[in-house]
Amino acid sequence: MKVRDAQEVEDVVRAAIANEQPLEIVGHGTKRSVGQKMATNAVLDLSALNAIVSYEPNELIITVQAGAPLADVLSLVDAKGQQLAFEPMDTSVLLGTSPALGTIGGMIATGFAGPRRIKAGGARDHLLGAHAVSGFGESFKAGGKVVKNVTGYDLCKLLAGSFGTLAVMTEATLKVTPRPEAERTLVLRGLDDLTANKAMTHALGSPYDVSGAAHLPGSALRTAGGALADIAASDQSLTLLRLEGITSSALHRAQSLRTALADYGSAELIEDDASAALWREVRDVAPFAASGPRALWPVWRIVCPPALGGGFGQQIARESGGEVIYDWGGGLIWAALPPATDGHAKALRQRVDAIGGHATLVRASDDVRSAVDVFHPQPKGLAALGARVKSSFDPTNILNRGRMSRGPAT
Repeated sequence: MKVRDAQEVEDVVRAAIANEQPLEIVGHGTKRSVGQKMATNAVLDLSALNAIVSYEPNELIITVQAGAPLADVLSLVDAKGQQLAFEPMDTSVLLGTSPALGTIGGMIATGFAGPRRIKAGGARDHLLGAHAVSGFGESFKAGGKVVKNVTGYDLCKLLAGSFGTLAVMTEATLKVTPRPEAERTLVLRGLDDLTANKAMTHALGSPYDVSGAAHLPGSALRTAGGALADIAASDQSLTLLRLEGITSSALHRAQSLRTALADYGSAELIEDDASAALWREVRDVAPFAASGPRALWPVWRIVCPPALGGGFGQQIARESGGEVIYDWGGGLIWAALPPATDGHAKALRQRVDAIGGHATLVRASDDVRSAVDVFHPQPKGLAALGARVKSSFDPTNILNRGRMSRGPAT
């Protein structure tokens, strides 16, 4: 059912509770293929809740309905010289969905942040407040419209990354920040994964305020198109380091960092629009695009200790015959692995557990998603805590039942 306001959301949820009918929560469905495959034909469609409620550039806040297209919001704040600092990912490239249809609600529910997360934090760090309907069929408000608005735990933070399993968000207030006047990217060529990991760690530990650190092995770029491929020589890896700010500062810091990294090679300097194009492709994992030659390969999102990223990624690629891309200085690894019945889940998760990380299967066929845990299995204590939180918001498990767990659909 397509709803028009929060009252209709309440009505639909209450009817679902009365009829014991689980609901799938969608905007335009662009992230529907992320998570376990759900067995329900009852859809709560929020796409009509698409208004910009208020935008106060001077106060650095924007309030929008959950179904508002992310592309429209980004365009609006960009026109005022502002941005969402956590650099939300455009999942349409990786998932093969229609571009420009992703919504604010979907962005918050999945919580996928881009390269600037290492400096600015994630979506939950910029979510100031939210209106939502719980699994009791009751509307509630959490947070507010200023940066410091609570004295206890801010419940709206729980909604970020919950994949719609706790409540149906109808409105969100987000913090925006001024867009940097300039950006500069240093490019180091030909480094192996371990050396690149050391270079990124060196850069991020420097005083030069690096806002992006990524490494792309040459093999991952071999069949890619776009801005990254345009600057990459045959089978040559790229290590990217971004600096942002006022023009004079960004240039000075880039030159200083280039000197500091001289032991890793001579760094090339790329500026502004050309630099931004590179980081969009890193953000959206363009080398593993659904339109490319690896379209049928499952893609994993692995978060691990950054210092261990290079060695771990190299091992996974070697053992599986797959490809990896490093972001967040090695703390985030995107791994595209050759097709397998379980998407390489068993072997990959054994390796991830050994280094204290976690892995999420972001792209895979329905058969693979049905056969494995899409989200990393949690320790018993943490899983029990999550179950109690879920029960406190949605005691009858009506909302997105089975989206995050292959456990019994009760």
